[in-house]
Amino acid sequence: MSERIVLVTGAGRGLGVEIARQLVAAGDTVVVAARDAEAGTATAKELGERAWALRLDVTDPESVQAAVEAVDMRHGRLDALVNNAAVNFDSGADPVTEDLEVADGAWRTNVLAPWRLSQAFVPLLRAGREPVIVNVTSGLGSLHRMGAHSPAYSVSKAGVNALTRVLADALTRDGIAVHAVSPGWTATDMGGAGGRPVADGAAGIVDVVRSPGAFPSGSYLQDGEHVPW
Repeated sequence: MSERIVLVTGAGRGLGVEIARQLVAAGDTVVVAARDAEAGTATAKELGERAWALRLDVTDPESVQAAVEAVDMRHGRLDALVNNAAVNFDSGADPVTEDLEVADGAWRTNVLAPWRLSQAFVPLLRAGREPVIVNVTSGLGSLHRMGAHSPAYSVSKAGVNALTRVLADALTRDGIAVHAVSPGWTATDMGGAGGRPVADGAAGIVDVVRSPGAFPSGSYLQDGEHVPW
């Protein structure tokens, strides 16, 4: 596949950095979008001329609109949007006593933000080549597997999966694929020690970014395999 223009949110640390690194290594141009401008700039500098930094607060509509304008001015299109930014991995919390402010924060960042980003970037994705939205999800969002572990995070990732399905259906008319992809349990700051290497988790996401038509739009995937909803 020829060079793709890819925007990765949450690309100032952890999984986002590794997704960006692998995409650049594959020959793509990556918009390193991060709320922490210094972290995003450092990532882009490390990755070289195929990466450029963009400060983006995914919960702020004005920041999102500014990001759209910056990408439009620089490229005039977007081939892939990777909604990776996420918060509130509330491991060990009890859903019966959970602080609902935590749940509210998870919902706003993990569900409403990718929804907002997707809406905002659809015009540039329509101009893209084999355009795709990849929503980074988790196995904890599977209703088939779900238990009480990490309730705010799990419920928000189930919301990401639902968002993936409704956007996939709506964007069929525009030829834009939408997938939910889990990296599995990875050893990031959020995932903690004991998970698999971050590079392994990122690889499955990168594969879908670069070959979005390999699966029916609206798929829920990990390592190229379907995850039960």
